[in-house]
Amino acid sequence: MKIVTWNVNSIRVRLPRLLSWLERNEPDILCLQETKAVDLDFPLAEIETTGYKCIFTGQKSYNGVAILSRSEASNVIKALPGDENDQEKRFIAAKIENIQIINVYVPNGSEVGSEKYQYKLNWYKRLREFLNTSFDPKEPLLICGDFNVAPDDRDVWDVKQWTGKLHFSEPEKEAHQNLMAWGLKDALRLHHQDSGIYTWWDYRSLGFQRGLGLRIDHILITDSLASRCSDVVIDRNERKGEKPSDHAPVTGIFS
Repeated sequence: MKIVTWNVNSIRVRLPRLLSWLERNEPDILCLQETKAVDLDFPLAEIETTGYKCIFTGQKSYNGVAILSRSEASNVIKALPGDENDQEKRFIAAKIENIQIINVYVPNGSEVGSEKYQYKLNWYKRLREFLNTSFDPKEPLLICGDFNVAPDDRDVWDVKQWTGKLHFSEPEKEAHQNLMAWGLKDALRLHHQDSGIYTWWDYRSLGFQRGLGLRIDHILITDSLASRCSDVVIDRNERKGEKPSDHAPVTGIFS
């Protein structure tokens, strides 16, 4: 079973790449972030022709999340509790193949110390509270997406340069660890301990070409899924070529 997270950075711009990738890789579940499309503009018909069912929630130009799956999704939730009146579409959850799937696009935070930064930390806190009140860590649960946090020194291309900066500040890393402490494991780190494994490279600095990346896209799983996880693979090739997203797909492989 393959469960994938991918920040596509505009589903309409990236649609040809997405459809081609689906055909080649045939994931069971694909969680997308930054779809950047209102629901009426989501390319539902094009994706359904590939055999995938879709649940999604989006907005114009920013944010937006979707889950594509071979199997039907049940118990769909399209907003993190407390977000009902928030126009930022960053959360979608459902039960698929007896696994609770939660797909998130955590706020970027803009600048350390800013109001948006505090919103990011509060968003993490509310996500943890949602887990506390809604689920049991003994059950199979997977949270994936663009977390906009590099958890430790191995996840940034230059520790000295990134220390204290957005995505790698101590409060952000603490918020991520607090989420993990609910009962989650970093699926990639179950199998790969090396530094230099990245999922995002900045367009503006030719980050991909220069190897200047961050690992900010994660698959977090409870113990019952950890025992079923045989590997996690980052598709660096999808960051190449014409009009790529600045993020690569991350695939968890499960029995």
